[in-house]
Amino acid sequence: MKQIGILGGTFDPPHIGHFIIADEVKHQLQLDEIWFIPTNEPPHKKKAMMAKHHRVNMLNAVIEKINYFKVNTIECNRIGKSYTIDTINTLKEIHRDVNFYFIIGADMVEYLPYWKDIEKLEKKIQFVGVKRPGFKMDTAYSVMEVKVPLIDISSTEVKHRIEKGLPVQFFLPNAVLTYIKEHRLYESE
Repeated sequence: MKQIGILGGTFDPPHIGHFIIADEVKHQLQLDEIWFIPTNEPPHKKKAMMAKHHRVNMLNAVIEKINYFKVNTIECNRIGKSYTIDTINTLKEIHRDVNFYFIIGADMVEYLPYWKDIEKLEKKIQFVGVKRPGFKMDTAYSVMEVKVPLIDISSTEVKHRIEKGLPVQFFLPNAVLTYIKEHRLYESE
């Protein structure tokens, strides 16, 4: 069976932390691929600031030469909030020969009790937790912990830095920075 890791998020914008996590989990768990799944409307936070086509394009710009990274837009076409259980149910119907590993940060590990249909979801996938500063990995749910370098960067912080005209060249992959500049994304009015 194929082993695929899923990293979901708004990716608004995708930063180096996302790619470091994906790469570390892929290699430490010896997965075949990592799928980045940008969400249209997450259930646990505000809608993305940037249009989904920009977020998908930024991801694709980074991964185009990395054969084990893919972008899956299953959640981008969904109207309303995207719940992981719905995404996994659909993916498992389409890809019956795949074991899915759902990668989450420690902030989401703490939030697992509030996920829709968490008991059903836990039986369908393996959660993979990665540490984040300020959060614990304690949970009653089955979460495999993967140690990754702690990179305390958030998309929110990147957006604020861009709005204020502060440098972000070391926070973002070059392809994302180029795309943001070309399309004048996240600039203040």
